[in-house]
Amino acid sequence: MQKKRLLSGVKPTGRPHIGNYFGAIKQFVDLQDEYESFVLVADYHALTTLHSQKNPAEVRESIKDVARTYLAAGIDPNKTTLFQQSMIHEHTELAWIFECLTTMPYLMRAHAFKDAEAKNKEITVGTFNYPMLMAADILMYNPDIVPVGKDQQQHVEYARDTAEKFNNLYGETFKVPEHIILEGVATVPGIDGQKMSKSYNNTIPLFGTKDEISKAVMGIVTDSGGGRPENVYQIHKLFRAEDELDALYTEKEGNYKELKEALAEDIEVIVAPMREKYQSITYEELTMVLKQGAEKAREHAATKMVDVRQRVGVTI
Repeated sequence: MQKKRLLSGVKPTGRPHIGNYFGAIKQFVDLQDEYESFVLVADYHALTTLHSQKNPAEVRESIKDVARTYLAAGIDPNKTTLFQQSMIHEHTELAWIFECLTTMPYLMRAHAFKDAEAKNKEITVGTFNYPMLMAADILMYNPDIVPVGKDQQQHVEYARDTAEKFNNLYGETFKVPEHIILEGVATVPGIDGQKMSKSYNNTIPLFGTKDEISKAVMGIVTDSGGGRPENVYQIHKLFRAEDELDALYTEKEGNYKELKEALAEDIEVIVAPMREKYQSITYEELTMVLKQGAEKAREHAATKMVDVRQRVGVTI
């Protein structure tokens, strides 16, 4: 029986953190035996930020960093097609076609645009059109499911709407995918209690040294009014079963320092083997994996675009 197909990816911006791992990457690893998996390094999406525009060398390093992270976390290139978005030129071509079918009011509903507008930021066309490139990334490979964090759910909804609109205009072309969000880790809290995010500077680095992780954990904001430090607990339950945690937090009630130390130790148990693997992956190994992944992804993309071009009328 043919496996169903999965697609997802991560934008290469900065050091990976445990929110990236539990919110997305771990899902890819856990599902790669069950699904035919396509995982992309979404490097073109990174160019929407001013920081990336000013630091092309850093973008290149982030691409390698994210790909190495996938492999260190357990992605098997023999089971998962891991590739770099920009190596498949069909993505931007399909995005343009989708943009020609999409209205401005529809894109103005996007969270990223509304957030930038609310903060009175100068908004690039790339930021505004972001959902259509995301839709192209997704729909190009006819996935059945798209694992995402809660904050990315809207992008899958945009992709679904776009697939249905194209199919209604030109005939059945794209599969309408479903999103999946792993309950309990849809949003990973940061050390300040907000969603863990590089933009909030509240992360625990996934491949940080033992001392870096310990320092981040000791900096978790706690509520002095309760016996159980809730921010610590919410992160801790990602690393240990809740029945064990409840016993520990009852025993150490009010002793925030010991509870944070226990969390740091539990993180180290999970992270240390991945960190060792991360450091062992050579540049040659990395580029070979991305090259092979791109070759496989390009076969699918090229076939899909032959059909799309024919349907929209640009093939004569």
